[in-house]
Amino acid sequence: MPSVMGLLEERERAARQRVEALQAELQEAEAAWERFVIARQTVAEVLAEPPAGEKKPLAEVAIQGPARGAKAVRGSVVPAWREGLALDSLARDYQRLVEVLADRGREAMDCRQLAAALGLEVVAAKVEGVRSKVKRLAVRGWLAEGSPGMFSVIAGRAGGS
Repeated sequence: MPSVMGLLEERERAARQRVEALQAELQEAEAAWERFVIARQTVAEVLAEPPAGEKKPLAEVAIQGPARGAKAVRGSVVPAWREGLALDSLARDYQRLVEVLADRGREAMDCRQLAAALGLEVVAAKVEGVRSKVKRLAVRGWLAEGSPGMFSVIAGRAGGS
């Protein structure tokens, strides 16, 4: 008859293996997602450029994204960072994430630390929401992800210049 401790260790081992497999699958899915984001951004840039020697129609200039000083609305898309783009072009939730990281300087934080710093309950659903936002900010050039899951602000990005 197997011991209780032996059974528990066996189940723990199986659970750990499942977590590792799911983490690997998540990393693959995130990599694929990031490739699609980059591809979409590249296509948008190419389509926004006029053919050589032509000027952009006025209508195209107006839809290119938030201008300097433009305010974001709740639920708006996170624009790719570019020189002169102000922090207030981000929705307030995203601004708060950048501000929390800016207060820490170049010190990186993980999503659990960020959730706690924002005053959120540190539960899976809240941490996952923070993770999705900081990943989006990192992909769009507002934050750096130095090592997997560790985010920091890029110098000059918190102030928008």
